[in-house]
Amino acid sequence: MSNNRLLWLPLAGFLVLVVIVAVAMWRPADRTVRSALVGHPMPAVALQPIVPGKPGIEPGRFARGRPRLVNIFASWCIPCAAEAPQLLRLKAMGVPIDAIAVKDTTGAVQDFLARYGDPYDAIGSDPASAVQFALGSSGVPETFIVDGEGKIIDQHVGDIRADEVDALAARVKALP
Repeated sequence: MSNNRLLWLPLAGFLVLVVIVAVAMWRPADRTVRSALVGHPMPAVALQPIVPGKPGIEPGRFARGRPRLVNIFASWCIPCAAEAPQLLRLKAMGVPIDAIAVKDTTGAVQDFLARYGDPYDAIGSDPASAVQFALGSSGVPETFIVDGEGKIIDQHVGDIRADEVDALAARVKALP
């Protein structure tokens, strides 16, 4: 190769790098952490109730023949508060919802439910996030769709938006 051609190599390398960066910025990678349990049975967990008068989560609860949502939430979670109206709509549409409250206290959860409404049939306390992590949940809020046999059908990462409620309700109601 002649010396004149070697002078163009740094510029060519720089242009290749610019193209790679531009493509990565135009189409960023999906960094959502998905649960490996989707398609598998819901773990048989036992969580104490966090709110008086409302049951916790007992083993076998999810395999009782009725599809449902399992919402991972916390009273200190701002997106959980934003999601609350959508969960209330789902409940009004006949979708059963259970919850797992992570790193929370009875008083804080009671205040949260008084302020934003209570769509939950049961709320279990997960003070160390052990069940949350066992489910493969990476944060709050997250919602799992569980069929009537206790199998996790899908995972919704982040808060449920208003435009997702109808499709989510239809999906749960179509399950056996």
